[in-house]
Amino acid sequence: MKEYFILQYKMANRRLWEAKINPVIGYGLGAMGFVLLSDYLFEQSTFAKYLVVLVALSLLFNLTHTNRNEFLQCTFGTKKFRQIRVIENIIVSTPFVGLLLYHNAFIEASLLFIASFLIATISIKINRSFTIPTPFYKNPFEFTVGFRKTFYIFPIAYALTFIAIRVNNMNLGIFAMLLVFLVAMSFYAKPENEFYVWIHADNPSDFLFKKLKIASIYTLPLALPIVCSLIVYYPADTDLIILFLFAGLFFLWAVILAKYAAYPIEMNIPEAILLVICLYFPPLLLLLIPYLFKKSINKLNRYLR
Repeated sequence: MKEYFILQYKMANRRLWEAKINPVIGYGLGAMGFVLLSDYLFEQSTFAKYLVVLVALSLLFNLTHTNRNEFLQCTFGTKKFRQIRVIENIIVSTPFVGLLLYHNAFIEASLLFIASFLIATISIKINRSFTIPTPFYKNPFEFTVGFRKTFYIFPIAYALTFIAIRVNNMNLGIFAMLLVFLVAMSFYAKPENEFYVWIHADNPSDFLFKKLKIASIYTLPLALPIVCSLIVYYPADTDLIILFLFAGLFFLWAVILAKYAAYPIEMNIPEAILLVICLYFPPLLLLLIPYLFKKSINKLNRYLR
């Protein structure tokens, strides 16, 4: 069991070295970014604690896939497997629990801590005989695959919008709208196989523009019900609502470009740091997007001509 965690630690260090980042510096910057970003969220919204719980639960559920758990159980045996799963969940949830405690969200912290133990006993197996229909065409695989994994979040976002209107809290409605964009960004977290880039008969610039166009066309209809509802009930804040809509769209573009700026490996620490900085000062996106676009073209020149 000890060897498993040592191996995970060495793999994390290797990824940082591949990104040309000293692990000590990388872990320090990651911790600093986590603290600064969380402080910013709690300053901007009273519903930040729910977002923290949602992010933590999504990370915990990512560790519950059946194939992964079956491999661990076959390798270490049932007893050690349970111990590994509990320790993994504690490691993942501890920063979020500590954050919630620091901001006096004691109930949410307690529930998350208990959930981390309960989720350790869960193994999620996808029933491949059932296909969830999507409103998206099959070509943009990011949305068809991503939507089927996260479809339940969209009713939650719409329910939050309804609650926001009922309790006259526009901030909750803005959070619901940004949640839609956050989910769409998650569709682009993992780089696809190089073959699925190579098959495109586009040059790198056209390929990127097509990706940005498809992401915009498919994300906006998901967010528009929330946007229209907020504008109807808060007409005096229309400018602010539209501003957040464009901010979400620009961040979506930045995440897509950051993905291909690091391609074919996963998004690196430098790109993630730049995105975090833009959360504090969104106008920097106007500089970051062209920079990532140019860097993405350089990466894609190897696959597209």
